Amino acid sequence: MEPSRQTTVLFADITGSTRLYETAGDSRAAEEIAVCMQKLREAVEAHGGRVVKTMGDAIMALFSTPNAAAAAAARMQTDVESLPAVGNRKLGLRIGFQSGPVIQRENDVFGDTVNLAYRLHEQAVKGQVLTSDDTVSLLAPIIRGATRRLYPVPVKGKAEEVELVELLWEQNADITDVAQTVSLLRSPQARLRLVHRGQDIVRRRGSESLMLGRDQTCQLVIADHKASRQHCTIERRQDKFMLRDHSTNGTFITVESELEVMLQREEFQLRKHGWIALGQSRADTREVVEFFCE
Repeated sequence: MEPSRQTTVLFADITGSTRLYETAGDSRAAEEIAVCMQKLREAVEAHGGRVVKTMGDAIMALFSTPNAAAAAAARMQTDVESLPAVGNRKLGLRIGFQSGPVIQRENDVFGDTVNLAYRLHEQAVKGQVLTSDDTVSLLAPIIRGATRRLYPVPVKGKAEEVELVELLWEQNADITDVAQTVSLLRSPQARLRLVHRGQDIVRRRGSESLMLGRDQTCQLVIADHKASRQHCTIERRQDKFMLRDHSTNGTFITVESELEVMLQREEFQLRKHGWIALGQSRADTREVVEFFCE
């Protein structure tokens, strides 16, 4: 069975891009859309999220909480709204987010939560952020106060209609500054970066764990015959990243400027910069994972 976890999935799609190509020309339009896409990525990272993939003029991102997704969505809309018009046209965004369980396969996620987040963003119009009644119930009260219920809609694959709720992100005297509120609620989060054979994986969220091993269901697959199928797990505990060995042959960890350590059914706090080898010493294998704790 593939591993599942709780997360919040967000889709953001640039509106007006097709028309912009027609009116501004390919080169100018591509430049403006690239600026917009960078704004989306910056908003995701500023609130502890991770961009899973881009799809044309859209992104899919994951967050540990709906609060963080709401804050990122508000920042995205504000930042894109502030961009200058090209000719007489401005780009816009439609955004949807949903919390729930997902199936993780390599660096992508799947499942009903992903599908519903996508359908929610399809329901949105330019300048709108939509979520569901279920996800709103998980928001902090101060953020929930910056939402309004709309109406139920049928959604493909769902037996019952989904109640749409809009996040009121525009700033005025009556609406909470969502992005600022969530920034105050969030404590600074450490970041773990893993590099292995062209893969570059970043982990920030406290609820995520990362499995390393030979099995194809692991988030980081290590093709070494001495590695176990599910060899070791890395998880965040407060501001620390802990590696726990589950293997037969042990996990070998080298922190830069220190001696290599072998773990057998033990835990080790990853710190600074170093390397992880599964089943044998780093000196004896090319299947080495480099880590950075920031």
